Amino acid sequence: MTTAPHPSEPDRDVAHPAEAAPLDGALDRESFGALFRRHPAGVAVVTLLDDGVPVGFTATSVISVSAQPAVLAFSINDTSSSWPAVSRAESVTINLLAADQRQVSTVFATSGVDRFAQADWQQLPTGEPVLRGTSGWISGHVLQRVPAGGSHLVLVAADRAQVFDAEPLVYRNRAYHQLIEYEI
Repeated sequence: MTTAPHPSEPDRDVAHPAEAAPLDGALDRESFGALFRRHPAGVAVVTLLDDGVPVGFTATSVISVSAQPAVLAFSINDTSSSWPAVSRAESVTINLLAADQRQVSTVFATSGVDRFAQADWQQLPTGEPVLRGTSGWISGHVLQRVPAGGSHLVLVAADRAQVFDAEPLVYRNRAYHQLIEYEI
């Protein structure tokens, strides 16, 4: 079903399917990357305990999978320094960053640093690390790890969550952004 653009939206140049670049079984890395750099994503930090040591990394790949039962997912590259811990984890916490937490995102995306030494965090009664100042968090147990290319999609059954009144941090085209509301 095709719909006309909203009158307030600018016209977009759309290639006719016959004009689109042919696919030979796989989209090239540059085209794929260019498309997803322009697609906005919420910024999260996934945290967990690995043999009593807190582990965490920045993720823009968090998605809602199912509302009933509550299931979410995130992806992690096989070469990530956090992958060995995630591959063993029974539970994780997904911290949805607030608009003023750009530095937190940067720290948890940096390799070779003590990420938790530079973050304000606490432990849940069950032990999982949770970052303070977020727009919310979801903690749950790992259901499955699905290999996907050079990454794994990690499915998580949500056990508990907390929502705060803070605007989310958004990442698009290699830069952080804040949302603004438009009246329709």
